[in-house]
Amino acid sequence: MGVLEFQKLPVNTLVGADWQTFKEITKGQKIEKGYRTKYQLTKCICRLLSLLKPLQDHKYEKLLKTQPLQQEPVFILGHWRSGTTFVHNVLAHDRHFGYTTTYQTVFPHLMMWGQPFFKKTMSWLMPDKRPTDNMELQVDLPQEEEFALSNMMPYSYYNFWYLPQQMLTYCDRFLTMETATAEECRIFQETFQKLIQISLWNTHGTQFLSKNPPHTGKVKEILEIFPQAKFIYLMRNPYTVFESTRSFFNNTIQPLQLQRISPEEMENNILEIYTRLYRKYETDKKHIPAGNLIEIKFEDFEADALTMTEKIYRTLSLPGFEEAKNDIAAYLETKKGYKKNAYQYAPRTVDLVEKHWDYALRQWNYRRS
Repeated sequence: MGVLEFQKLPVNTLVGADWQTFKEITKGQKIEKGYRTKYQLTKCICRLLSLLKPLQDHKYEKLLKTQPLQQEPVFILGHWRSGTTFVHNVLAHDRHFGYTTTYQTVFPHLMMWGQPFFKKTMSWLMPDKRPTDNMELQVDLPQEEEFALSNMMPYSYYNFWYLPQQMLTYCDRFLTMETATAEECRIFQETFQKLIQISLWNTHGTQFLSKNPPHTGKVKEILEIFPQAKFIYLMRNPYTVFESTRSFFNNTIQPLQLQRISPEEMENNILEIYTRLYRKYETDKKHIPAGNLIEIKFEDFEADALTMTEKIYRTLSLPGFEEAKNDIAAYLETKKGYKKNAYQYAPRTVDLVEKHWDYALRQWNYRRS
């Protein structure tokens, strides 16, 4: 167990941002009373650590910037709480995959210089379980890369964790990119490629494995960088997704936010953003080349993960399943008996989901149970 409790963090994850990104994200934003000490402490640590960024930049320019990728990435997509973490952890046991680590999401500029010291410190401080669902949390485990991107550029949807009153604005600019400028799209693509190269260097992988719900709204933009990228799209019972997302967002935002958002506003945003993300993905997926997309229900994956993993490899023509099969099976054996959160759908939940997300219920043939 780490020294610090997640809900009582004295800083937020912007401590690992570069100074320019921190300034751009917080510029002109209202930092509310009750969060100003957290803001000032985060700002001071960020400013100090940013002095080390040129050391990594120099090493990156020298070793990685011009190196071509050996294989185009694999993207695990789906709305938050759709099972993407579990699928990511399973596939990451194939050692040919590289990925962004938990440490890297917080300190993306301290990867190629100073990592041993800072990682040891982070490991000592952080909790060993995610507070929302008891999933394991360790510095070297695979993690979604959006937190890393939010510390490398100001154009990330995850700015909403700090400034939740801008949630819908960030959705259109940085989640679906419907209102993003050409320059913002360029910087996203350039920053993401840098993140991938450093992630592969760090984990010694040959193919990048991405798990990042925000990428669900950027399929078209991703294909502009990686025309032959592979995609795994997860869907899950919308009643469960709603209950789980509401719990996850309301709990996770508490140690990160610098301004308040009411539970009612958060709930309304979740309902609206799900729809915007769904529509953007459905529009964009037609651009994915044949044979490069598989759509699966998480419930099917959960019921027989090894068989479904083999199906993913076969459908997407991914290399390495036979070599990784034993490692994947061993990992799945350790997950037997894992107690996941149980959800009982209140009548209000049923009404909200059927009113706002009926299209998903119909398309994927989901019912309450």
